[in-house]
Amino acid sequence: MSCTDSLKLRRSRYSLADRLPIAEQTLQEIIGQCLLQAPSAFNSQSARILLLLGERHRYFWQLVRQALQEVVPADKFAPTEQKIASFAAAYGTILYYDDRDTVRQLQAQFPTYKDNFPVWAQQANGMLQFAVWTALAEKGVGASLQHYNPLIDQRVKEAFEVPDAWQLIAQMPFGEPLEDAADKTFLPLEQRLRVER
Repeated sequence: MSCTDSLKLRRSRYSLADRLPIAEQTLQEIIGQCLLQAPSAFNSQSARILLLLGERHRYFWQLVRQALQEVVPADKFAPTEQKIASFAAAYGTILYYDDRDTVRQLQAQFPTYKDNFPVWAQQANGMLQFAVWTALAEKGVGASLQHYNPLIDQRVKEAFEVPDAWQLIAQMPFGEPLEDAADKTFLPLEQRLRVER
């Protein structure tokens, strides 16, 4: 499969089963290789992952539900509750973090670029998310990317004993897809790609 063929497989999948089309060991190997191979500025490797499976995965989504229930009006909570339940019904969740200590060390070491390091860390984390998402899609694993932070940060930190320096960036529920991805529309390339000679 070509790289561009793999990219076409990466789509948001929201209807996911509590099973995987691959072995759990393969899942961990894919995530580990993506962590090793995803690029980062100054080879900082500031990205961190917390992989939640089984009861820990379901408990995470209970925490998200509790946090949202405190801020979403009761008469409007039903759609939110359904959405959270769909994520909890998946096989697992990947939590993506940045290690702020790594960023701060680089800021101290290279003060000329100190304002750039937090941005570069976010960019590196985004590339990691994309790499994992695409690699999982190649194996038939569906996923979507969610952002309930910072609303859930403190609860998650306490529940899973997350180091203080880790900043939550995104959440990725994953599992076996139960339906095809929705059609995706594209803007004309001429509006987005400019070539000059």
